[in-house]
Amino acid sequence: MHETRRLVEAALALSSLLQNATIPHAFYGSVMTAILSNAPLCDASTFTFPSSISYTLNIFPFFRKYSALSKAVTAMPILSGELYVTFRRLIPAIDIEILPAGETGPRRLDASNTMRLQNVPFLTVSEFIRAKLKTWVIRGSERDAQDILYVFVRYWNRVDFNRITEQDMNVFVSRNAAAGPAWVALRRKYGM
Repeated sequence: MHETRRLVEAALALSSLLQNATIPHAFYGSVMTAILSNAPLCDASTFTFPSSISYTLNIFPFFRKYSALSKAVTAMPILSGELYVTFRRLIPAIDIEILPAGETGPRRLDASNTMRLQNVPFLTVSEFIRAKLKTWVIRGSERDAQDILYVFVRYWNRVDFNRITEQDMNVFVSRNAAAGPAWVALRRKYGM
C-alpha cells in the first residue's frame, strides 16, 4: 500500500517530464479510484508485477519517449517493449509500468479520452472502464473488478456505451451483481 498523495506526486513528476517533451499520456489504475474516493491509501500491487503501478502511456516509438526522461526517474526498458520507471524522490521509491498505447487503453490519447484529476491526466471514465474490463476479462483479478465496480456504479451516466464491449460487460455483470443496476440504467439511457 502506498499513500495516494505520494502516488499523485510521482504521477505529476512523470507527467511534467512527458508534457515538456510533448508526449501524449494518461494514467489509469487503482490510483484513479483512490483519488475519486479520497482514499488515503492505494493498493499498488494490483497489476502484473507486484509493487508496480500500471499506467497507460503513448510510448511508441520507444526511443523518442525514452530520451524524454530525466534524472527524476530511472527508466528500465524490458525486452517486451514495456518500460518501467522508478520515481526515487520518495522513500520507498515508486515503480510505474508504462504500457504501449492501445495495449489496454486507447491507441491515441487526446482530449476526447483523457481528463484531469488533481492536475494529472487520467483516462476518462469510459476509457478507464474499458481498459479495466479488458484486463479483468484476461486475468479475472478481484482488484480490477473492485475498481470497475467503484467507478461504474458511481459514474455510469458518464460512460459512453459505444466504448464498452457489451459481451464483456454482460459477463462482468453476471459475476458482479452490484454492477447490474448501473448496466441496466446505461443500456436504458442508450435505448437498448
